[in-house]
Amino acid sequence: MKLRALLICLLPVLPLAAVPVFAQQQSERRVVQSPILTIDSDRVFNESAFGLRVADDVETQSAEISAENRLIEADLKAEERKLTDQRSKLSPEAFSGLADAFDEKVQKTRAAQAAKGRALNELVEKERQVFLAAAGPVLEQMMREAGAAVILERRSVFVSANAIDITDEAIERLDASVGSGKN
Repeated sequence: MKLRALLICLLPVLPLAAVPVFAQQQSERRVVQSPILTIDSDRVFNESAFGLRVADDVETQSAEISAENRLIEADLKAEERKLTDQRSKLSPEAFSGLADAFDEKVQKTRAAQAAKGRALNELVEKERQVFLAAAGPVLEQMMREAGAAVILERRSVFVSANAIDITDEAIERLDASVGSGKN
């Protein structure tokens, strides 16, 4: 009976007693304690400030290459029409020489534009390597804090608890330490 009376008296006050503990937990960083951690490295790169900056740079350069491709295509079509119009006025040998030169120009142009696309892909890979090198110390610190021996790629793990996934925390810490990668 006394216990019941005490509970009835304390019931309205109990939520207030929990508030400081909750506030204290919110202000502290979430530190998982586990010998094994998981991470989604693609998400870390793609959703970090660094990865978003790289994606923006690539999108800008891709748009420039696409615009350039459209101009080149229009110029080549006009040149092809002009060549077709000249065909009836030229000897077969003269036309063949002009047609071969045009074909060579088209092939060189395609190769040059394809090289720009490959260079863009190489840029992304280079930026990813720079990011991973910068991420290493941050991830190592997270491992130490968690008492972990290893961080596994989440996609390589068949089943795991979400509690050992450090992807979101890694993004936050890398944004704070590495930022966009530009000064």
